Parts: sequence; C-alpha cells; structure tokens
Amino acid sequence: MISRRNIRVKVMQTLYAMDTMEQGSLKPGTATSLLNEKLDQTCQIFTYLLYSIARVAQYAETDAQARASKHLPSAADLVVNTKIAGNDFIFQVLGDKGFQVNLDSWKLRHLEDPELTRKLYNRLAESELYKTYISEQSRNKASEKQIIEYIYKDILEKNDLFRQHMEDSFLHWGDDEDMMGILVGNYLSKPQLFNFLQLISREKLEYARELLLTVIDKKDYCLELIKPKLQNWDPERIAAIDMLLMEMGVCEFLYFPTIPTKVTINEYIDLAKGYSTPQSGQFVNGILDNILKDLVQANQVQKTDRTRK
Repeated sequence: MISRRNIRVKVMQTLYAMDTMEQGSLKPGTATSLLNEKLDQTCQIFTYLLYSIARVAQYAETDAQARASKHLPSAADLVVNTKIAGNDFIFQVLGDKGFQVNLDSWKLRHLEDPELTRKLYNRLAESELYKTYISEQSRNKASEKQIIEYIYKDILEKNDLFRQHMEDSFLHWGDDEDMMGILVGNYLSKPQLFNFLQLISREKLEYARELLLTVIDKKDYCLELIKPKLQNWDPERIAAIDMLLMEMGVCEFLYFPTIPTKVTINEYIDLAKGYSTPQSGQFVNGILDNILKDLVQANQVQKTDRTRK
C-alpha cells in the first residue's frame, strides 16, 4: 500500500531534520520517533482523502434536506437525487471499522471545512458525468467506481481551495500528493485488501527503521566511500539532500541484500530529481555508479533474492 519510494522519502526527511537539529537536543530514540511521525502523517493523509471523498458524496443528502426545508421549495427542491450518498465504495469505506478508528484516533473529522465541502459538492452536481450517474436508476460496479474516481481526480485534486486546505492541514502534503493518487486508485480497485489499522506493512516498516538507523550508524564509512569520488566538487557546497541520498544508496548497496543495485540507483536518481537541484539526478547517478563499481570489484556487494513476507 505505502510504497518503498515513499518510505525512502520519509527516511530522507528524517535524516535532513536531524542534521538541522542541535546535537544536544538529540536523544536516544529521536530518529525513530521522527520517522514514525512522518509515516503516520502519510497514513493520515490517505485516510482523510477518502473521508473527504465520502463527505462530498454524503453532502447530497444535506443538500436535499436543506432544499426541501425551504419556506417555498420548488418542484426541483423536493426531488434532489441522493444516489451518490449510497455509492458502494462510500458504503464500504465508511463501514470499515479500521477506517473509523483512524478517523477518531487522529481526530480527522475535525479537519473538515463544511463550506468547502458544500462548494465541492456543488461543482460535482454541475458536472455532466454526475448528471449521467444519477440519471441511471441501477448501480453497477464500473459507474460506482468511475464517479468516485471523478470526485478525487477532477473535483478535489484540481481544486485550489482543497489543495490549500490539505497544505494547511498536513505539513508534508506536497511530499505525499503524487503517491496519494496511486493509493486512492488501488483502494478503489481492491478495497477489500486494505487494512486501515496497518497501512504500512511490517516488512516495509522494518525496512524504513533499518534504513534510517543504518545510515546514521554507517555515516562515517559512507562518507569515506563518497568523498574520494567527488574530485573537483567541494563537499561543503554539494546540496545536503544529495549527500543524504548518496549515503542512503551506499547503505542499500552494502547492507540490504534483497534490494537489487539497479533498483537502488534508479530510486535515488528519481528522488534527487524530485527533491534537490536540476543537476542532482545526473550527479547522484554518477557518484553512486562509481562507488558501486568499486564495491563490486572488491566483492563487497552481496545480493540475494528477496523473500516475500
């Protein structure tokens, strides 16, 4: 559910945060505590996005009640279609006990902006796709899924007010935004496979903590391997994120036998492109590739087939 790429981002952010903290403020457990907070927020964002989709759909009932309660309701006011509120996917997610536990434990219901929900629903109600959806009396899996995807991709994701709402509510929304589209899509394809009480598998959680602690523990050794490859580069002027990503990459080469070296290099090239300077992807690629060649020649890289858990 939560990808390894996102895990790497959270480890990178944790390492960067620790580098900016005063050494005297660092205590045993600080690193894993920071990491857990960042991973928790990823799970919170995903849960809240599904809740936001559900609230927009449920607003059909609120709208129907409000229009019917007018002093002089029109004929249209008395026949507002509320089909979307009973959408199969909305019914399933709201009926999931784990989902409800997350909403309560993280106090996510309190984040909703009712006025924003109303505006989002009105935009949905004006769309041709919605009008077609409510005109069909029967329900089928394809149309039920299509309208929920539309709410997320075209009503929420493309709305500046909603995006600002997410930025205001979640510090690292920008880091998780791209992955959320994939997660929401995965949920709509196979909702029965999602365990909201364990959105990050034990295997990936173990990987996250092990990667973080390994980079911290092996930092000096990693720098011994990295600095000779910098040649004309001044280590003090290299982007801090680039250095962290290279340290993480070297640790994966040496201490994570189930992760192929090609996967490691490609992942850290992409992260450098996305989170550092325009030249960082090429720079990180060159350094990691040179280090890997030396490690392979010295027979220090031992890789095995990943055991599925």
